[in-house]
Amino acid sequence: MRKLLNVLYVTSPDAFLSKDGENVVVKIEEQEAFRTPVHYLEGIVTFGYKGASPAMLRMCSDNNVAISFLSNSGRFLAQLTGPVKGNVLLRRTQYRLADNLDESTRLSARFIMGKLANSRNVVRRFMSDHCSPDYQGPGREVSWLLAINLGRLERCRDLDEVRGIEGESARAYFSVFDDMILCNKEHFYMQGRSKRPPLDNVNALLSFLYTLLAHEARAALETVGLDPFVGFLHRDRPGRPGLALDLMEELRAYMADRMVLNLINRGQITGSDFMRKETGGIILKPDGRKTVLEAWQKRKADQITHPFLEEKIPVGLLPYVQAMLLARHIRGDLEDYPPFFWK
Repeated sequence: MRKLLNVLYVTSPDAFLSKDGENVVVKIEEQEAFRTPVHYLEGIVTFGYKGASPAMLRMCSDNNVAISFLSNSGRFLAQLTGPVKGNVLLRRTQYRLADNLDESTRLSARFIMGKLANSRNVVRRFMSDHCSPDYQGPGREVSWLLAINLGRLERCRDLDEVRGIEGESARAYFSVFDDMILCNKEHFYMQGRSKRPPLDNVNALLSFLYTLLAHEARAALETVGLDPFVGFLHRDRPGRPGLALDLMEELRAYMADRMVLNLINRGQITGSDFMRKETGGIILKPDGRKTVLEAWQKRKADQITHPFLEEKIPVGLLPYVQAMLLARHIRGDLEDYPPFFWK
């Protein structure tokens, strides 16, 4: 099993990344603020505009350390990875499957099954912890709808049908997300999903964590030799990592949505951690971003038993394990792709 290494998050907009020997060095205003050996890292995510030296980029490329560049507000800008890895036959098979609409529909349905099952478990866990046994509110209705739609996915005939079920389920799920927010309702509420830009604090948190998850998914797919830009549900679009977005679907609820609810309901983050931009979008302030990143790294170190492998792994390895299982299925080693189902 692959070892869980560290992701370095550089949150200062004035930081510049450089190389010293085999070390990544973070400098702020020409002063060294942090350094770490490159072999301790599996990725770097940097927020800001100063950039990195060519020598540091080359070192990270040679050591398979993916670097994601984000704007100060958390918008994805670009990612650097090393040379294409993996067996060319694996990628050629991936491309053939992506060109086959029946195969794309089948795999897309598997990703969305994981998404719906895990979203349903978020709702069911909330009802179990905070509602009476005879509760018959909207959460119960959404749970039933997601269960019905899981069955419908088994019979999907084309991608549009999968997308329709996913869209209906997402709208229902987010319609009760506000009900699961128990604290500080003055600052944390949700009237629906808004993305570009996020229009409230909850959506800003979701978008930020989804960006982090996208980095993890894309790096995992590169590691196992798959092309993160050629997806099955998310079709080809220049610059869009379609397969990374596919892989994210089943992990969003478990890795990101639950963390948003925990951060808010435990009072780890407050309304003062956000600011509204002139365009109307909401972003995290630097201190709030630091709080979220610390919680994200801590969560990634938690141990779970993977339901398919039946082995204990850190949560942070979930994207890699699912990418590995997908690669094994595409190679023909597994009869079908097993989505991650949170138990």
